[in-house]
Amino acid sequence: MDLPRVFTIRESGHRIHNPITDDKLAALGRALNPDPGSRVLDLASGSGEMLCTWARDHGVTGTGVDISTQFTAAARARAVELGVADRVEFVHGDAAGHVAEEPVDIAACLGATWIGDGVAGTIELLDRSLRPGGVLLIGEPYWLRRPRDRATIEACWAREESDFRSLPDLIAHFAELGWDLVEMMLADPDSWDRYQAAQWLAIRRWLDQNPDDELAPELRAELSTEPIRYTRYARSHLGWGVFALMRR
Repeated sequence: MDLPRVFTIRESGHRIHNPITDDKLAALGRALNPDPGSRVLDLASGSGEMLCTWARDHGVTGTGVDISTQFTAAARARAVELGVADRVEFVHGDAAGHVAEEPVDIAACLGATWIGDGVAGTIELLDRSLRPGGVLLIGEPYWLRRPRDRATIEACWAREESDFRSLPDLIAHFAELGWDLVEMMLADPDSWDRYQAAQWLAIRRWLDQNPDDELAPELRAELSTEPIRYTRYARSHLGWGVFALMRR
C-alpha cells in the first residue's frame, strides 16, 4: 500500500503537498487559534507540515494518516526536527475509512477528498471523528472560471466540469450539507506557482540523476508539457482553498 513512485518523485521537493504556502498555512493556524492540547486528526496528512507546525506554534496534539511510506517518513522526521515528536504521531495507512479512537477538536483532509468519494463523503467521514462543536477542515479545488472546452477540463485535472464547483457553489454545498463556513484560506497565483514549479524542478533534478530509470521517458514528457499546460489553462481557471466548517 503506497503512492505510485511517479507521484512521490514529482512532489519530493514539497513539505506541503497542496497549493498553499507555509505562510498561508501558518495564517490559518493563527486564525483558528486552537487551544493548547487540542487534538487534531489529519487524513491524507502527506509530509505532516500542518500537524507539526501547529504542534510547535499552538501546542496541539494529534495523528496524521497517509498512504505514502515516503511522506510518512518525512512527517516523522519533521516532527523530530521541530521538537514535537512527543505530541504528534504519523501512521502509514489508508485514510479512507479511518476514524479516531477518541473524538478530536479538529478533523482535516486537505486536498484529498477522493478518500470519501468527494466532498460530501469526506465531510461525513471526518465528522465521525469530530467532537460536538469541533472544527472540520476541507481542502478542495474550485473553478475560478468555467472551462470552455474539454482541453481545459483535462488540463485542470478533472474528468468532467462537474468534478469541481465555483467558489460560491462550493460554499453553498457546505451549507446544504448542514455546515457553517467559519474561516477559509485561499490559494493565489503565487501559491499555485510555488506548488507547480517545485514539481518541475524536482522532476528535472531526478531526471539528471536517473536518466536510465524506467520512469524517465514518462517524466521527461511531463516536464516538456506541464509548464505550458499549467500556464495556459490551470493557472487562470482553477482555485484551491482550505475551508473551516462547524456543524449547524
